[in-house]
Amino acid sequence: MNIIKEACVESIKEAKAAELKNADRVELCSRLDLDGLTPHRSIIQETINSLTIPVKIMIRPKDGNFIYSKKDIIKMRSEIDFCKSIGVGEVVFGVLNKNGQIDIDLSHLLAKEALPMKVTFHKAIDHTIDIILELKRLSKVKEVTSILTSGGKDSAFNGKDTIKQIITEFSSRFNIISAGGITDINFDMVHNSIGGTEYHGKRILGQLG
Repeated sequence: MNIIKEACVESIKEAKAAELKNADRVELCSRLDLDGLTPHRSIIQETINSLTIPVKIMIRPKDGNFIYSKKDIIKMRSEIDFCKSIGVGEVVFGVLNKNGQIDIDLSHLLAKEALPMKVTFHKAIDHTIDIILELKRLSKVKEVTSILTSGGKDSAFNGKDTIKQIITEFSSRFNIISAGGITDINFDMVHNSIGGTEYHGKRILGQLG
């Protein structure tokens, strides 16, 4: 089984360190203390130019919830277009409505905007009222190719039962990326409890930089 380790980074220094530690890919964000926001364009450009492994870019204009205003959406579309223009391979976003459901129309809009880039729907899915039901709805947005989730819990290990259910029901439709509290120290335990193929974390390869 080929296991993919995705390192979450917020600087070019961390991105380079992740590649040196044999990360399969990185997700570039800013403000990981706020669970990740869109990085500055200069950092995106430098990272894309410096790394040979795939780089995913977080598209999240504000912290807090995942409900976005018209102004936020304009900014998200602009950042998506910038990423596309410089050759980014994949972007990461998640959008909800006030009822705790995925905003399907906005997901369609942003995902189509992103083409031909791939799209990961991030851990906003963990804040929905029914993860399984919402994934069924999201499966109709064909441009979304991956799901990042901790199974609705505070860590992948604590959400392992839901993640395993997600893998069983949706792995033929999405790449399922387990996330939340995964480190180089507990990786084997988490992997053995979930049995997935893709994992994500800030410390999945240990301390970076």
